[in-house]
Amino acid sequence: MATRDPLTLALVYGSTREGRLCDTLVNWAAEQIRDVPDFALQVIDPRDFDVPADFPNAASASVRQLKNRLTKADAFLVVTPEYNHSFPAILKQVIDVSSAAWKAKPVAFISYGGVSGGLRAVEQLRLVYAELHAVTVRNVVSIINAGDKFDARGRWQSVEQKVRAEKRLMQQLAVLRWWAQSLKAGRRRPEFAAVS
Repeated sequence: MATRDPLTLALVYGSTREGRLCDTLVNWAAEQIRDVPDFALQVIDPRDFDVPADFPNAASASVRQLKNRLTKADAFLVVTPEYNHSFPAILKQVIDVSSAAWKAKPVAFISYGGVSGGLRAVEQLRLVYAELHAVTVRNVVSIINAGDKFDARGRWQSVEQKVRAEKRLMQQLAVLRWWAQSLKAGRRRPEFAAVS
């Protein structure tokens, strides 16, 4: 049963690479999340914003819009590939230009890549988010050799793998919901301003 005060879940693209598999995984996750009570989904794609390569002193209108959308989120689900044992530079820039938006909020991950399934990228992202006082969820949906798991239309090749991934995602979202509700209540407490 959905609450009257739904949690805004930002599903964040971690890649802008041409031909990115991230589209397939975001679409799959969004389809699952739309049926989950308590979450109001918003998808955030860095391609929709003029995220600068440098770090300007004054944010552009596009970056302000990005920061505003991230600030409104109660929780985050970041879909990240692993590039050369790490996460993409565009994801770091999105995090850096909007650092206050992540504070005291939970972050979960869907990762994908080769043999590690993107887990090395996630481990590095945990360090970044810890610095921002965000809480990363232990449960990760990790897709090993992700390029082989989907057909040309973005559908899972194996029903068994699809079912397993959906089960992991539902478990992850249950944990994310608990953290989001708890941290949202905590951010409303008067002492939050003093510690933030």
